Amino acid sequence: MATIVRFEEILSWKEARELNKKIGKLIDDGRLKNSYKLISQIERSAGSIMDNIAEGFERDGNREFLQFLYIAKGSCGELRSQLYRCLDRNYINNEEFNDLFYHAARISSLIKLLINYLSKSEDKGPKYKDRT
Repeated sequence: MATIVRFEEILSWKEARELNKKIGKLIDDGRLKNSYKLISQIERSAGSIMDNIAEGFERDGNREFLQFLYIAKGSCGELRSQLYRCLDRNYINNEEFNDLFYHAARISSLIKLLINYLSKSEDKGPKYKDRT
Protein backbone atom coordinates (compact mmCIF):
# COMPACT_ATOMS: atom_id res chain seq x y z
CA MET A 1 0.00 0.00 0.00
CA ALA A 2 1.35 3.44 -0.91
CA THR A 3 2.35 5.74 1.90
CA ILE A 4 -0.35 8.27 2.66
CA VAL A 5 0.96 11.65 3.78
CA ARG A 6 -2.29 13.60 4.24
CA PHE A 7 -5.74 12.44 5.33
CA GLU A 8 -7.14 14.05 2.18
CA GLU A 9 -5.48 11.23 0.22
CA ILE A 10 -7.49 8.50 1.97
CA LEU A 11 -10.20 7.12 -0.31
CA SER A 12 -12.72 6.58 2.48
CA TRP A 13 -12.30 10.23 3.57
CA LYS A 14 -12.77 11.44 -0.03
CA GLU A 15 -15.93 9.34 -0.36
CA ALA A 16 -17.20 10.56 3.02
CA ARG A 17 -16.70 14.13 1.86
CA GLU A 18 -18.78 13.47 -1.26
CA LEU A 19 -21.51 11.82 0.82
CA ASN A 20 -21.48 14.79 3.18
CA LYS A 21 -22.08 17.10 0.20
CA LYS A 22 -25.09 14.99 -0.84
CA ILE A 23 -26.46 15.07 2.70
CA GLY A 24 -25.98 18.84 2.75
CA LYS A 25 -28.05 19.19 -0.42
CA LEU A 26 -30.80 17.04 1.09
CA ILE A 27 -30.88 19.21 4.19
CA ASP A 28 -30.67 22.47 2.25
CA ASP A 29 -33.59 21.65 -0.05
CA GLY A 30 -35.99 22.02 2.87
CA ARG A 31 -37.69 18.64 2.90
CA LEU A 32 -36.55 17.99 6.45
CA LYS A 33 -37.34 21.48 7.73
CA ASN A 34 -39.94 20.28 10.24
CA SER A 35 -37.66 17.63 11.69
CA TYR A 36 -34.90 19.61 13.39
CA LYS A 37 -33.66 16.72 15.53
CA LEU A 38 -33.34 14.44 12.52
CA ILE A 39 -31.52 17.17 10.57
CA SER A 40 -29.09 17.59 13.44
CA GLN A 41 -28.53 13.85 13.78
CA ILE A 42 -27.97 13.33 10.06
CA GLU A 43 -25.61 16.29 9.85
CA ARG A 44 -23.61 15.07 12.84
CA SER A 45 -23.31 11.46 11.71
CA ALA A 46 -22.39 12.39 8.11
CA GLY A 47 -19.78 14.87 9.32
CA SER A 48 -18.50 12.44 11.94
CA ILE A 49 -17.46 9.94 9.28
CA MET A 50 -14.99 12.25 7.55
CA ASP A 51 -13.98 14.06 10.74
CA ASN A 52 -13.03 10.88 12.60
CA ILE A 53 -11.00 9.57 9.66
CA ALA A 54 -9.11 12.88 9.58
CA GLU A 55 -8.62 13.13 13.35
CA GLY A 56 -7.47 9.55 13.67
CA PHE A 57 -4.94 9.95 10.87
CA GLU A 58 -3.57 13.15 12.38
CA ARG A 59 -2.87 11.37 15.68
CA ASP A 60 0.09 9.67 13.94
CA GLY A 61 -0.38 6.33 15.67
CA ASN A 62 -2.02 3.30 14.12
CA ARG A 63 -3.72 2.19 17.33
CA GLU A 64 -5.36 5.60 17.76
CA PHE A 65 -6.18 5.75 14.05
CA LEU A 66 -7.92 2.38 14.34
CA GLN A 67 -10.02 3.65 17.24
CA PHE A 68 -11.20 6.63 15.19
CA LEU A 69 -11.84 4.44 12.15
CA TYR A 70 -14.16 2.28 14.24
CA ILE A 71 -16.01 5.42 15.32
CA ALA A 72 -16.27 6.56 11.68
CA LYS A 73 -17.58 3.12 10.69
CA GLY A 74 -20.15 3.33 13.47
CA SER A 75 -21.23 6.73 12.17
CA CYS A 76 -21.80 5.12 8.75
CA GLY A 77 -24.21 2.70 10.37
CA GLU A 78 -25.90 5.49 12.28
CA LEU A 79 -26.36 7.48 9.07
CA ARG A 80 -27.84 4.48 7.25
CA SER A 81 -30.36 4.04 10.06
CA GLN A 82 -31.28 7.73 9.84
CA LEU A 83 -31.79 7.36 6.09
CA TYR A 84 -34.37 4.66 6.80
CA ARG A 85 -36.16 7.16 9.03
CA CYS A 86 -36.13 9.70 6.18
CA LEU A 87 -37.52 7.10 3.78
CA ASP A 88 -40.20 5.94 6.22
CA ARG A 89 -41.35 9.54 6.71
CA ASN A 90 -41.37 10.16 2.95
CA TYR A 91 -38.69 12.84 3.17
CA ILE A 92 -36.76 11.00 0.45
CA ASN A 93 -37.84 8.63 -2.30
CA ASN A 94 -36.48 5.12 -2.93
CA GLU A 95 -33.99 6.29 -5.54
CA GLU A 96 -32.52 8.93 -3.21
CA PHE A 97 -32.47 6.44 -0.35
CA ASN A 98 -30.63 3.84 -2.43
CA ASP A 99 -28.05 6.35 -3.63
CA LEU A 100 -27.28 7.67 -0.14
CA PHE A 101 -27.56 4.28 1.57
CA TYR A 102 -25.19 2.50 -0.80
CA HIS A 103 -22.75 5.40 -0.73
CA ALA A 104 -22.63 5.12 3.08
CA ALA A 105 -22.33 1.31 2.86
CA ARG A 106 -19.43 1.65 0.40
CA ILE A 107 -17.64 4.00 2.78
CA SER A 108 -18.18 1.54 5.61
CA SER A 109 -16.59 -1.19 3.47
CA LEU A 110 -13.64 1.05 2.59
CA ILE A 111 -13.11 1.87 6.26
CA LYS A 112 -13.25 -1.84 7.13
CA LEU A 113 -10.57 -2.56 4.51
CA LEU A 114 -8.36 0.12 6.06
CA ILE A 115 -9.04 -1.28 9.55
CA ASN A 116 -8.05 -4.76 8.37
CA TYR A 117 -4.86 -3.44 6.77
CA LEU A 118 -3.80 -1.42 9.82
CA SER A 119 -4.65 -4.27 12.19
CA LYS A 120 -2.22 -6.55 10.35
CA SER A 121 0.49 -3.93 9.87
CA GLU A 122 3.56 -4.02 12.08
CA ASP A 123 4.09 -0.29 11.49
CA LYS A 124 2.84 1.55 14.59
CA GLY A 125 2.70 4.97 12.93
CA PRO A 126 4.93 8.05 12.58
CA LYS A 127 4.95 9.08 16.23
CA TYR A 128 6.49 5.72 17.19
CA LYS A 129 9.23 5.66 14.52
CA ASP A 130 12.06 6.68 16.86
CA ARG A 131 10.99 4.43 19.74
CA THR A 132 12.54 1.03 20.26
